[in-house]
Amino acid sequence: MSNNNFVSIDERTKQFAIRIIKASCFLDEKAEVCRTLSKQLLRSGTSVGANVREAQSAESNADFIHKLQISLKECRETQYWLEILIESQMVHTTKFSSLLQEANEIGKILVVSINKLKQKPKS
Repeated sequence: MSNNNFVSIDERTKQFAIRIIKASCFLDEKAEVCRTLSKQLLRSGTSVGANVREAQSAESNADFIHKLQISLKECRETQYWLEILIESQMVHTTKFSSLLQEANEIGKILVVSINKLKQKPKS
């Protein structure tokens, strides 16, 4: 159930995952607590794009929406871990706030997309 509008979100979430991987590598060099949070961030942050990509092969509109909803859940979890890292002052705010901003923007795109797909009349 491919949707051409998702080409840009597909690339955007892939680039986001690459940034998350780099952030995780940075965190792995820090104290034990940062290494633990790094694993959580890595799992959720890379899952956002993986679920968007999986949605492109959905078997139905409902399946497509479901996979995007999973991506949104992972995005929100990623936002949480980034907020925790920033607010605990475990990382430099400037380095991680742009990641959080991108997670917020991706989340908004997913919410709008899911809502529009849910409003589409069933064929």
